[in-house]
Amino acid sequence: MSDLRPPEHQVAGHRAAPNKLGPLVDGTGLFYKPLQALDRGEQELAFYTAFSVHPAVPPRIRDRFFPRFHGTRLLPTAATPGESHPHIVLDDLLEGLASPSVTDIKIGACTWPPRAPEPYVAKCLAKDRATTSALLGFRVSGVRVSDAGGAVWRPDRSELKGTDIPGVRRMLRRYVSSVGGDGMDCARAAAVYGGEGGVLAQLRELKAWFEVQTLFHFYSASVLLSYDANAVTAAGGGGGVRVKLLDFAHVVESEGVIDHNFLGGLCSLIKFIADIVAETSDKA
Repeated sequence: MSDLRPPEHQVAGHRAAPNKLGPLVDGTGLFYKPLQALDRGEQELAFYTAFSVHPAVPPRIRDRFFPRFHGTRLLPTAATPGESHPHIVLDDLLEGLASPSVTDIKIGACTWPPRAPEPYVAKCLAKDRATTSALLGFRVSGVRVSDAGGAVWRPDRSELKGTDIPGVRRMLRRYVSSVGGDGMDCARAAAVYGGEGGVLAQLRELKAWFEVQTLFHFYSASVLLSYDANAVTAAGGGGGVRVKLLDFAHVVESEGVIDHNFLGGLCSLIKFIADIVAETSDKA
């Protein structure tokens, strides 16, 4: 456990600091997420505990699109010396990617759960309206683009906060472009977004499940896209493309109703990515 450290390639969410709790990785493929305050951590733990053994969840969906749950662990924290804090233990979703390119996309036009406190609803509503969540059903929360040579591009937070609809298109194109030049060549679009194992095919498989699942509603959850820039550059395809869901502090039981909020955002994201694949195919 001495090798615990903040994730090097984190693009969104709370970051660990000497006086602040945040996620950690151990270099062996595990990711440690501290339980959040105000019952959010307990709610997320309850979701993982139930979801990991739920008989109605198809094993392929659970294994392909969700982090594997390894229970909890008490870890010492620099923020409170001499004390320990409970952490949810999950798979490190970027383990094995030598040069990861990552984007975090929050899904849903509504990012607060039912019966949330009014101040929290107001805060979420303001952010949803100030970003593309309310208009598109999703917003880009973070982007990191790597090159095989080690070059990295990532926008600053102010640029992401001010992203409008054209900006979302630009970020999704930038994610599959070379780091050098104008960074908009979409050179990796076919390898990352297209193909049998690409982002588009995986998102469509996930969409098919959300069209029928009536177990949970996923408020304020995110889709994490990742690939290995080394593998894409070297092989011209493949690249270990991964699509994973994360952030489940606001998941609630669905009471037999389809999660139209998440499904609508997912369909919107699929349309944007499909347009990029079509555009680059026409130019090839």
